[in-house]
Amino acid sequence: MNQRTSVGLDVHARSVVACGLDGRTGELFERRLTPDHRDILEWIRSLPDPVKATYEAGPTGFGLARFLDTVGIECLVAAPSKLQRPSGDRVKTDARDARHLARLLHLDQITSVTVPSVAQEAARDLVRAREDVRRDLMAARHRLSKLLLRQGIVYYGGHAWTQVHDTWLRSQHFDEPGLQLAYESAYDTMLAALGRRDRFGCRDHPDGRRQRLHPGGDPARVPAGGVDVDRFRAGGRDRGLAPADRPLDRRVLGTGAHRVVLGRLPLAGGDHQDRQRARAPVADRGCLASPAALSCRGGSAAPLGQGSPAARARGQRGNRRLHERWAGFDARRKRPVLANTAIARELAGWCWSFGRARPSTTRR
Repeated sequence: MNQRTSVGLDVHARSVVACGLDGRTGELFERRLTPDHRDILEWIRSLPDPVKATYEAGPTGFGLARFLDTVGIECLVAAPSKLQRPSGDRVKTDARDARHLARLLHLDQITSVTVPSVAQEAARDLVRAREDVRRDLMAARHRLSKLLLRQGIVYYGGHAWTQVHDTWLRSQHFDEPGLQLAYESAYDTMLAALGRRDRFGCRDHPDGRRQRLHPGGDPARVPAGGVDVDRFRAGGRDRGLAPADRPLDRRVLGTGAHRVVLGRLPLAGGDHQDRQRARAPVADRGCLASPAALSCRGGSAAPLGQGSPAARARGQRGNRRLHERWAGFDARRKRPVLANTAIARELAGWCWSFGRARPSTTRR
């Protein structure tokens, strides 16, 4: 503990309740501030030096932590799920939360989250935006197809959502004005969602050119998209890709036993990354992707030649490896959910190693 004053900030959209705890005298300094960073900085500088601050991670983001760090004040962003609270403490107010944060910081019991850089957060927002657009497009297509299904109209001309299918959709017409208006609205919503999806391209992602050398390497599917890969280990446990484990009770196995029970995958990475991990390996299950199929990702038509020869060779090796893994799982009649998780873990390790290696690296 190298700070004299520990500052807890309960940050909201329109107000910030601050509490400073003097570690020498035990005095509390409390103030309700505006969310303006300069206002918060002015109050913090009025406290006895040195000062260290913390606030909970939440919808207000990491802007305050970055601002305080740039002016020389260390600021931790606390993980809300890791905050220790007394079992009988059920009263929750802004002032009490700020005091609690200040005391935990004074006792060095704050578990902080990693504050991403501006570029990393922008890449993360891009990945999440693309995922949201995909989900909106799927919902719009479902609404359109189910509206037709309620009228007994089903498309049998081949695969859905192709150019031929779109021509068939445009030919549908209803005599009832209300139904026609509902159909046109659903069709326009689907087209708008399709246009929003096509606006996102691989060129917007920092590692898009290299990651699209693999069929599962679409930046919208990268398990660690927008995250510094140096934070993670190769094993996958800290990415939520390795099963949780717990030792068996020694009363069952006897003294000295070290058997471990494997459980479900931990919830790590958030809902967006969970869906990305589940969807990315499916690209390897069908046919082996050709170099021409890898030349475009997310609507951008950048040629595969933009990648270095070493990167292209590495992408093809990863493509063949995961395709062979899928073929082996299918031959052994492995449950698809288990096979998909295993392939997702290997693909995440491939992306992790690709992110840590230099573009000219050819080693796997």
